[in-house]
Amino acid sequence: MGLPSGPELLVILFIVILLFGAKKLPELAKGLGKGINEFKKASSGAYDDEKPEKKEKTNDEV
Repeated sequence: MGLPSGPELLVILFIVILLFGAKKLPELAKGLGKGINEFKKASSGAYDDEKPEKKEKTNDEV
């Protein structure tokens, strides 16, 4: 039992449209996309708030 093929995907899409309505689907997809982006950013470390800032050396410190 693997991934659903063409006819099964059409049936699933039809059921989703019946449940949520055609107007609500773009909003759901947009929210899902934003959630995936946030997850990718968080998992890649883009939100590391505890990064130490680089301290540049001045001529006096050398």
